[in-house]
Amino acid sequence: MGKFVLTTRKNGEFQFNLQAGNGQVILTSEGYSTKAACMNGVESVKKNAGADSRFERKSAANGKFHFNLKATNGQVIGSSQMYETEASLENGIRSVQSNAGEASIDDQTTG
Repeated sequence: MGKFVLTTRKNGEFQFNLQAGNGQVILTSEGYSTKAACMNGVESVKKNAGADSRFERKSAANGKFHFNLKATNGQVIGSSQMYETEASLENGIRSVQSNAGEASIDDQTTG
């Protein structure tokens, strides 16, 4: 089962990574000014990850692929790593969809 790992950045912002059961990071959030806002981001991922239409598939100038998960208002909640192929991108999306809903929370923040 996946987990959300909450951490504090060097600039004091909070962020989360969604990890698959094997520990691989499959989604990374933006920086949040408060832990409460970061937790809202986690809940938004849980709520939106089940809808394929919320995933924006993108290709980079270097030919690699990545995706953003967006909330209903269009705001990006999390971004993926870069993938070599479209097939691995789709696997990454499926991993977020299968891990997010029941993921536990591992709070490693200092504040």
